[in-house]
Amino acid sequence: MILYPAIDLKDGQCVRLYKGEMDQATVFNDSPADQARAFAAQGAEWLHLVDLNGAFAGAPVNAQAVEAILAAVTIPCQLGGGIRDMATIEGWLSRGLARVILGTVAVENPDLVRQAARAFPGQVAVGIDAREGRVATKGWAEETDVLVTDLARQFEDAGVAAIIYTDINRDGAMQGPNVQATADLARAVAIPVIASGGVSRLDDLIALRDCGAALDGAISGRALYDGKLDLAQAMAALRAR
Repeated sequence: MILYPAIDLKDGQCVRLYKGEMDQATVFNDSPADQARAFAAQGAEWLHLVDLNGAFAGAPVNAQAVEAILAAVTIPCQLGGGIRDMATIEGWLSRGLARVILGTVAVENPDLVRQAARAFPGQVAVGIDAREGRVATKGWAEETDVLVTDLARQFEDAGVAAIIYTDINRDGAMQGPNVQATADLARAVAIPVIASGGVSRLDDLIALRDCGAALDGAISGRALYDGKLDLAQAMAALRAR
């Protein structure tokens, strides 16, 4: 399993939200590029970036901050938020992103996901964000009746690189991940699954590692910023079986 430190971008700053609420943002660094360098210096193998403003706007908003991160580090980065057409996908990948994450468009235009996955093998992931097992879109602001597993299964034959599954009610709440739901999803599909939301201590990562399903990785944000999770120690635990 890979540990993905999260850099969530709002108004050009590195922040963390509480349960996806934009008005409950804590600023952790005014310089996302400096934060990226710090994670890389601690041994991070990947970075998980989210353009929070872009997720609501439906188009990139924090492009300058993302480009600064890409210029600051050599480790691969994945980005979600406001990526909803082929031109934006192509633009980001051409600027050095290793992987784009398609969320809202996976619900509204699944054919675009398939088209992008064919055009850019290994560089397109699907972000599935959910409350109580049902998918939310547009920066988590809109609820749908789509079940997580039903959406994931639509892309079984599409060639997507990964599914990033976020339990919104756990995100930023420091209450632990939804291990059961994440494991159930990983068992339901052949696509690699990355867990997100609620990872707040080493025991949470170990629970995901040992959940009985083959998870590809886990994302953590606030716990790393608050010092409740040591990046090097966490990475070592995920490598151990």
